Amino acid sequence: MIKLRINGQEKQFDGDGEMPLLWYLRDELGLTGTKFGCGIAACGACTVHLDGEAVRSCQTPISAAENAAVTTIEGLDPQGNHPLQKAWRDVAVPQCGYCQAGQIMQAAALLKQTPSPSDEEIDTAMWGNICRCGTYTRIRAAIRQAVKGA
Repeated sequence: MIKLRINGQEKQFDGDGEMPLLWYLRDELGLTGTKFGCGIAACGACTVHLDGEAVRSCQTPISAAENAAVTTIEGLDPQGNHPLQKAWRDVAVPQCGYCQAGQIMQAAALLKQTPSPSDEEIDTAMWGNICRCGTYTRIRAAIRQAVKGA
């Protein structure tokens, strides 16, 4: 039995510990904000926090989350009012929106570690999150706005 804490709630999983955390979140818990993108941890669509660190849930076995705090986009702020979520709306970042939960989770981990990052630090931290629509300029602008509003 694997014990987890997902968005502040205690959960248990009685299954294969090698199953990717992504599938537990989506299929077992119905937390579909975390997206499947590539399955090889190269796109960032599945980014969640594991004890505050951004990880790719498609390549993180559920056993690696045992006794850890997992935060998904649904748990970042249940009403969608985290400073980054507000900035994302204000700047109109999304086009298709598919990658945005992963982008926001990656940015939240960055701001937790570096509260006032430079543009270079933003670009470096966000490098592994791919946006097929190419909204990178707006993503950086939204992160900058969240820094000012935080």
